[in-house]
Amino acid sequence: MSESELDCVLLTELLDSSSNSSSSSNLSSSSAEHLLDSLLPEGLQERQNNEGFAENIIPLYTNKEFSKHFKVPRKVLLDLSTEFSRTEYYPKKDTGFKRISAEKCFLIYVCNKSNTVIIWPNEMEMTEICEEFNDMGFPDVVGCMDGCHIKIDKPQIDPESYINRKKYHSVQFQVVCESKKVIRDVFIGYPGSVHDARVFKNSPLYNTLPQKCRDKYILADSAYPCLRHVLTPYKDNGNLNEMERNFNYKLSHCRILIEHTFGLMKQRFRQLYHLKLRNIESICHFIRACCVLHNLIQLQGTEEVEDFADDVFIQENLRDNAENYENHDVAGLQFRNYIAAVLFNE
Repeated sequence: MSESELDCVLLTELLDSSSNSSSSSNLSSSSAEHLLDSLLPEGLQERQNNEGFAENIIPLYTNKEFSKHFKVPRKVLLDLSTEFSRTEYYPKKDTGFKRISAEKCFLIYVCNKSNTVIIWPNEMEMTEICEEFNDMGFPDVVGCMDGCHIKIDKPQIDPESYINRKKYHSVQFQVVCESKKVIRDVFIGYPGSVHDARVFKNSPLYNTLPQKCRDKYILADSAYPCLRHVLTPYKDNGNLNEMERNFNYKLSHCRILIEHTFGLMKQRFRQLYHLKLRNIESICHFIRACCVLHNLIQLQGTEEVEDFADDVFIQENLRDNAENYENHDVAGLQFRNYIAAVLFNE
């Protein structure tokens, strides 16, 4: 067994041990255990106590079996574990300091990778992304934006503010993804009661979008303001003309990518359906780590989750008219009309 393969086995052992870890008062450690436990398939957890399982059985898995069990391709995990073992985050023995759990070390390491893994596309990448969106029927698009509610248990601090319109506690999770479902921007942590438009306006992206997009733009749904660099659908009161209906149809066709991205993440990391942590900082760390792992998988160009039920997720995540944003930017409305005319006259 090579050194890199051994590192991978050590990480799978760490994955296996996470669900049996003793309870800790440190909620950051708990979020790390949740992250690692989310990668374990049902049934594999029952075998984790078998002596030699990680060393003797897991290496025999085919690449397809490995991906099916862990929701992470073998190469991604090999690269990740090798890099992890060479960083200062890797748990050391006999340092003279209080030891941090392996789970927490891994969480810190993965979260810190977000600065290099979750990044806005460069000029060459933007050109490629625009070409892919153009093939889908929309010119000059560099991404799709949406928000997702991550269901959580009742928080310890200010729990009422986390109750969303559907009457459960949640944390807001704003994402911009591109054509390959790679996350290019993420903003996490606002309470579930806050409107998406307010989350967006308080995110770093809001003020930096003109510089990031330049002459391009992103697509979003009706919960967001229509701006020069954020195009949203025409509000449908039953009186849209053919050009406006055509625009809405094509926007919806492209924007489905962000719904697929959320759906993929929830299939890969099942804990995101209901994250049982009450410390908001730990919740944010967990979600960010999931974003990093998701991007590493997508950038590898591997196959998607076999049992990805995107239609179910999309239906669950649909917004109702109560979330329509009304106070749009004049320049945004004018630019939307221009793009709508271009699309209609193609």
